[in-house]
Amino acid sequence: MIHTFMFVRHKVSDYPKWKAKFDEFIDFRRKSGEKSYHIFHPENEPNNLYLLFSWDTMDNAKKFSNSDELKNAMMNAGVTEKPEIFFFNKVAEGKTNSD
Repeated sequence: MIHTFMFVRHKVSDYPKWKAKFDEFIDFRRKSGEKSYHIFHPENEPNNLYLLFSWDTMDNAKKFSNSDELKNAMMNAGVTEKPEIFFFNKVAEGKTNSD
């Protein structure tokens, strides 16, 4: 089974405001094929975001990333720069210890 991921990096003006808008957008994300997400930021840089999403298919991930709905949601959430978006298929997974 192929596992598709979309990685996004962008900056926002205010993380709590952005996160509230992100949460409001969940229905569209789910309908578009999103399966899960992780949000990261560097230490002491809460507005510099790194997002990792799992998707049902590569086609759906790409379609979502180019949608007008996403562009509008990002603008309304306070994204301050053009996002960097990358697409991946997982080829391996493992553990380095017994935890």
